[in-house]
Amino acid sequence: MAETLVQRPRLFLPAAYELSDWASVQPFFEELRDRLVLNADELRQWFQDRSELESYLSENFAWRYIRMTTDTANEAYVEAFTVFNEHIQPQWTEFANQLDQKALASPYVDELTDEGYFVTLRAIRRQIEIFRTENVPLFTQQQALQSQYGNIAGAMTVTLDGEEMTLQKAGDRLMQTDSTIREEAWRAIWERRYQDHEALDTLLNQLRDLRHQLAQNAGFANYRDYMFAAMGRFDYTVEDCFHFHEAIASTVVPVLNELSKDRKQALQLTELRPWDKLVDPSGQPPLKPFTSGEDLLTKTIEVFDRLDPALGGYLRVMRTMGRFDLESRKGKAPGGYNYPLEESGVPFIFMNATSNLRDMVTILHEGGHAVHSIVTRDLALNSFRNVPSEVAELASMSMELITMDHWDVFFPNPEDLRRAKLEHLEDIIETLPWVATVDAFQHWLYENPTHSVEERNAAWLQIYERFTDSITDWSGLERFKAYQWQRQLHIYEVPFYYIEYGIAQLGAIGVWKNFKENPQKGLEGYLNALKLGYTRPMGEIYAAANIPFDFSKEHIASLMNFVRAEVAKLQ
Repeated sequence: MAETLVQRPRLFLPAAYELSDWASVQPFFEELRDRLVLNADELRQWFQDRSELESYLSENFAWRYIRMTTDTANEAYVEAFTVFNEHIQPQWTEFANQLDQKALASPYVDELTDEGYFVTLRAIRRQIEIFRTENVPLFTQQQALQSQYGNIAGAMTVTLDGEEMTLQKAGDRLMQTDSTIREEAWRAIWERRYQDHEALDTLLNQLRDLRHQLAQNAGFANYRDYMFAAMGRFDYTVEDCFHFHEAIASTVVPVLNELSKDRKQALQLTELRPWDKLVDPSGQPPLKPFTSGEDLLTKTIEVFDRLDPALGGYLRVMRTMGRFDLESRKGKAPGGYNYPLEESGVPFIFMNATSNLRDMVTILHEGGHAVHSIVTRDLALNSFRNVPSEVAELASMSMELITMDHWDVFFPNPEDLRRAKLEHLEDIIETLPWVATVDAFQHWLYENPTHSVEERNAAWLQIYERFTDSITDWSGLERFKAYQWQRQLHIYEVPFYYIEYGIAQLGAIGVWKNFKENPQKGLEGYLNALKLGYTRPMGEIYAAANIPFDFSKEHIASLMNFVRAEVAKLQ
């Protein structure tokens, strides 16, 4: 494969155009707004020109975000991000609404029956319904507030054995066989988090109030209902989320209890404590799948090559183009992401790798997103490429599972490979209840917009208990337990983006089941679904992968039985 992927040529923007300020880009929006469109072909061209302009601006913003998260202490990066957020985005939002209205007012819009336009146009109609001019400055305030979470969390470090380190690196000690080391690290991490709990409480209060105002301005009773509209959740409802919660509580939490009992017994503990949840239950030292960020990337490319040489080629292109920042360091924002770069079509992967199994899984996960970005890069419109999270996370979570047969690249020792697979499958079982916890908590947050901090913590604990195991002993740690939610950046930065992980995890298990039964057909179905981008409703995209879009109790129970059977093979 070539060392770069050819970027789509600009046909609307000048080839040498670079954004300097809003005045430099406004004429292009005005041209689109004022253009005379005389037939369906001209309307298609209008959509393509709009897509080109928005793809350019999206990538410009993306690089500002990427640079800021790679170095949260860099004032120039923060300023560049802030300038776009405060002086470009609000104007863009205003014009986007005008362009949406122009598109739907066209007498030729019903002639756009090409694949993908149905999905795009229903989203445009929804955005027009909820758009309010008075919300534009509130979006700017929200973005500024959301970025504060990364700044606060990115500055968190602890000192252990005389070494200052990030919380991610300190977290590696939770896998040490010495319980004293684990407890010391866990307490240090949570004491450090607790230092900022009031600042993070205040920040969420500000976000909650602002978000409630956004919702009311748009005519919604609460921010939850507003976000279901804003996020384009056409294919499932609030009630479906509640059914998902109930299904997880009844079908997955009992398995979680089984795993915790087994862990407590294997570790020969009188009480299972929070710092005992990651250590290998057989007393073996933590797995070390790689030695450095470069080693992690090299091995990941080999895994992708084995799955399909084209997939490995995509990652090599990204490496050549400098589209990775993998290692944890002070001043770097927490978390990990694959950021699609709309104009170039080659994404950027950001993460905080130290040396553990979860880091390895993270790059496989983000690599799944990257594959998705690349296989959809040539779709005609940016709206066709911007998939909903339920589809995006299907791409990433499936990649974690369908690569498992090639994890010997990371673990040449068969016993280490067995442990790695077992740990990951157990982690999936633990992830589904956590997704339900975070989602249910967000429903409560915005259904009760005037709640106090004390009421919030009480609600969190009630929800947390519903979805966690009943074995772990939190005595003496109650103040930390009440603030577990503050470690979830989605609550601050991307509200209501979380149940997607649960829906997609179910889909990913289905993809993996298909892959285990027939690797070639399973991979083909997976890639067929990804290549659709967002040109079909979610249910049809899942169907392209030969899996149901279903999170009923019966379906989840059948998937859990499959996973438990796979776990049993590894025990």
